[in-house]
Amino acid sequence: MNAHSSLLGLYEPGQGWLFRFPVGLKYLLLLLVTVPPLVWGHWGVTVAALAAVLVLLGSSGIGPVRALRIGWVLWILLLVMAVYHLVSFNPAAAVVQSGTILVAVLAARMLTLTTSTPVLMDALGRALGPLRWVRIDPRQVALAVALMIRSVPYLIGSIDDARDAARARGRDRNPALLLTPVIVGAVAYAERTGEALHARGLPGDD
Repeated sequence: MNAHSSLLGLYEPGQGWLFRFPVGLKYLLLLLVTVPPLVWGHWGVTVAALAAVLVLLGSSGIGPVRALRIGWVLWILLLVMAVYHLVSFNPAAAVVQSGTILVAVLAARMLTLTTSTPVLMDALGRALGPLRWVRIDPRQVALAVALMIRSVPYLIGSIDDARDAARARGRDRNPALLLTPVIVGAVAYAERTGEALHARGLPGDD
């Protein structure tokens, strides 16, 4: 599996200041960076947010190459979106739409690259504590988020692996050779996840 193709990245211990930052403040940084471009939708706000998240990542000890290694699929998607708006003579929309997505992904990587998943989920579970008032178990919500964080990178990586294998056989233009191993791997991954949850008694059966 090509871990670097992961959208959210994989945590590795480090010595930078962001690695030592309390997880609650990391979530706050995430909100401070991502909410303004979503709310105002102005190109200037988007550029400022992008500059802020790049400064945070650049000074965190992660390294610029690893911080920006979000996978070629997303880079192509962002480029296509930007080009579409540019040829439509709407450069502001190109900056806002592509830039806002990039800000959100990079801000999320601030958390996932510097904090282990269990720590992130424990903090999220505590923050969602008030959900108990409406009879929603915050642990199960945090578990769902954890599964999403782990599943999306796995699926993206499996697509890359299948594409590389098909290219090695000279059959990279055959959709069946690409999709079949991805589907089989996804089903197997889901079964393993379900077995692990069942072994731990999650979600609760009471």
